[in-house]
Amino acid sequence: MKRSEKAIHALLAEAGIEVNGPAPSDIQIYHKDLYKRVLQKGSLGLGEAYMDGWWDAGELDAFFYRVLRASLDEKAKNWKILAHALKSILLNSGKRSRAFEVGEKHYDIGNDLFRYMLDKRMVYSCAYWKEAGNLDEAQEAKLELICKKLKLEPGMKVLDIGCGWGSFCKYAAENYGAEVVGITISKEQVSLAREACKGLNVKILLRDYREMKASDLPDSGRLFDRIVSVGMIEHVGYKNYLTFMKSAYQLLEDEGIFLLHTIGGNKSSVNADRWINKYIFPNGMLPSIKQIGKATEGLFVMEDWHNFGVHYDRTLMAWFRNFEQAWRQLKENYDDRFYRMWKYYLLSCAGSFRARKNQLWQIVLSKNGLPGGYEPVL
Repeated sequence: MKRSEKAIHALLAEAGIEVNGPAPSDIQIYHKDLYKRVLQKGSLGLGEAYMDGWWDAGELDAFFYRVLRASLDEKAKNWKILAHALKSILLNSGKRSRAFEVGEKHYDIGNDLFRYMLDKRMVYSCAYWKEAGNLDEAQEAKLELICKKLKLEPGMKVLDIGCGWGSFCKYAAENYGAEVVGITISKEQVSLAREACKGLNVKILLRDYREMKASDLPDSGRLFDRIVSVGMIEHVGYKNYLTFMKSAYQLLEDEGIFLLHTIGGNKSSVNADRWINKYIFPNGMLPSIKQIGKATEGLFVMEDWHNFGVHYDRTLMAWFRNFEQAWRQLKENYDDRFYRMWKYYLLSCAGSFRARKNQLWQIVLSKNGLPGGYEPVL
């Protein structure tokens, strides 16, 4: 065995992982060049090798939980990852000209995939499992939680930045009598969201958040009483966090409330995981507490900050079970390499949330501080 292979075996052993071992979390290696590929290309090489069938684990989520809980990702960094970070610093991956790329490469890959994988409302963000018994209940609980945190009332004008397939727009209009404008950068989402919200006081637009027009506003230019953004700022890029916050600030009434729902990183970063960036979410990255704080400073008052990141592990595992069960139908449109890519995406992310490497925050913001304060909702 080469010295480099011995070093990798020793590193994995720190996480309780045995090469070709019997445990579900152990890695099974099927190609002799796996070590070389991972050493040369880091996380990108590891993910691509999995897609090519070079390795596997009985429970991929458990493998990643052990790897990340032991911080092996930090111990195994190499110069290629540093070069990727440097590229992120020099380039603005979230600039306006690239805004629609994630829509085309991820959200537009097929509504059928997401229909099978998600809940009945097609909510593609962390569910709230506090009192829920299944995915449908957990996603409805999350939508209700957001409405309560926004203190929604009938007739309020609401903007949903990154509205997806219109799940929140529809829920807020049906259950709270709100007038909602939803914007997304996905053509497929616009089509399905408009169909889902037909007959309701909802308008769905294909818009980047920086391109809102006066005609998009309710009542001939009136600002919004409430703004919500669920799982959108992860696509913005750290160079644009301030621009994003300023956009929300300029569209919100002085006494309004802005709720930001986002995955968060424990450390400030200027680049995304290389495999995720290439195959799943191009140009995306996770904000940190520091980065969000810096972007909101001087604009918003932070009224409430709620972390339920452990709920994302359960959400991702539910999505994977749905995806796995539907594969017989889905494989007519997707090949086996896509299956391994999507499985890797869902289960590696589940392991990451389980290891507490990623968080899920709901942050309630106001312009001037709400008179009398804000009562948290859990």
